[in-house]
Amino acid sequence: MPMRRLFNMPPQVVRVVLLAVGIVASYLVARYFLTPPSFREYGFYRGAALAELATRDRVYAGKNACVEKCHNHQDQYQTLMKHEHKTLACESCHGPGQAHSNDPRKDNIEKSSYATCLRCHEANPSRPKWHKQIASNNHYPGKCTECHVPHSPSESP
Repeated sequence: MPMRRLFNMPPQVVRVVLLAVGIVASYLVARYFLTPPSFREYGFYRGAALAELATRDRVYAGKNACVEKCHNHQDQYQTLMKHEHKTLACESCHGPGQAHSNDPRKDNIEKSSYATCLRCHEANPSRPKWHKQIASNNHYPGKCTECHVPHSPSESP
């Protein structure tokens, strides 16, 4: 008798149950075929991703490449080490520097721009209070470097 009552459900309920079973079955089949074999090998990501990333060309050289090759004895780097930006990597402001590290010319490294400065210094309530911030619509609209020296921000040019 209980089996017979199961099939005597209203047709709307049977359709909803069948739809739910179809969705779950479709999900399980798709997950089986679309999940890479190396998934969860090292946790909740693809294990093969590490090997794929290792084969890509490097675009970031790192702060050590800047310091060891050219900029260690230059005044700009020594000045930077005395001021607020000393903990930043060069590439935080100047962009990827591997090409510049391989071929040190002035035209293959980015110069800081207004947008570069705003990435860190645009007013944002989630940032700590000690972090110097500006509201760009109330601040001087020209270049930041007209009033500030990027490598020693507390000084004026």
